[in-house]
Amino acid sequence: MQFAKRLEKIPPYLFAAINRKREELLAQGIDLINLGVGDPDLPTLTPVLQAMHAALEDPQTHNYPPYQGLSEYRQATVSWMERRFGVVGLDPQTEVISSIGSKEAIHNTALAFVEPGDFTLVPDPGYPVYRTSTLFADGEPYPFPLKAENRFLPDLSAIPEAVARKAKLLWINYPNNPTGAIASLEDLAQMVAFCQEYDILLCHDHAYSEIAFDSYQPPSVLQVAGAKEIAIEFHSLSKTYNMTGWRIGFVVGNAKAIQGLTQVKSNVDSGVFKAIQKSAITAYSILPEERQDLISIYQKRRDLLIAGLQSMGWLIEPPKATLYIWVPVPSGYSSTEFVTLLLEKCGIIVAPGNGYGLAGEGFVRMAITITEARILEAIERMKKAGIRYV
Repeated sequence: MQFAKRLEKIPPYLFAAINRKREELLAQGIDLINLGVGDPDLPTLTPVLQAMHAALEDPQTHNYPPYQGLSEYRQATVSWMERRFGVVGLDPQTEVISSIGSKEAIHNTALAFVEPGDFTLVPDPGYPVYRTSTLFADGEPYPFPLKAENRFLPDLSAIPEAVARKAKLLWINYPNNPTGAIASLEDLAQMVAFCQEYDILLCHDHAYSEIAFDSYQPPSVLQVAGAKEIAIEFHSLSKTYNMTGWRIGFVVGNAKAIQGLTQVKSNVDSGVFKAIQKSAITAYSILPEERQDLISIYQKRRDLLIAGLQSMGWLIEPPKATLYIWVPVPSGYSSTEFVTLLLEKCGIIVAPGNGYGLAGEGFVRMAITITEARILEAIERMKKAGIRYV
């Protein structure tokens, strides 16, 4: 028995490797503080749970769902986009598709549009699935570095003309995982213009659109005039409503792109369980002020972790959004070496920056998905181990 050749190009998934190491150490009885994976520790919001219980009692939810999603789910999605971003005129029949979270839709986008030899433009550092989905489709991921001096925004002028003309997709993600960077509407407009010039499908992974602090409201790329001609946007309810395990999201935007996703999806899976879609409709009805307690919890955790790092010498500013702190490693350490130090000396798990791309070397990512008490304990362990940023 032999694996397909394509698997030789695909590295082990970053978080799968982190989870294996975590399970090994837990089995040894080691008390670990896990700052590695952005899986919310707080429960799914109560109205969503109540809607799920009711939907489960309805036998009409027990059969196959439409591949593209329930019509009422797609209409609710259109209404949410209008309320949240002021994006009007989305057609629920042709410009919206449900998704099993974002990961599945990201992968399917490559299958729908990338052929052997095509380039996809992927951020470095960035969510690993942008790259691996390209490889599964026999395309060539072309990484563009996100640098601190450029606010972790892409320098599209640095992409060679020959690469741009062979590129099928441009992946962007703001608020950004792993850096926590944000993009203004003007920044997004520049990315739209670039894709219009080279006929590239602009793919905006907007999984953290609702995890924002200090009154910041992340914009949608579809707010840019003309963006729907060239762009789609990926949303997930995972982080917004603490629904990571439910696997529900949506993609909106360009009708041809949605058509391609629908064709792939209908041949790969059988859609999202109807009861989950009905619960998601309830989630859409939860007002921002009703989610403020959740955001306040994350903001307090962010502030505690930032203050702790600053007390150890890190010159680091609190990110305006996401569940992550992008932390430069102390002098003399690589990303992997610093990860190992924190694990062996402190029992703390963090994600190595180079797991998100070569440009992530020199950083680690810390998640704020643990309690305030555990964050304070992590800081205390680091201090006792003599760890400082120098």
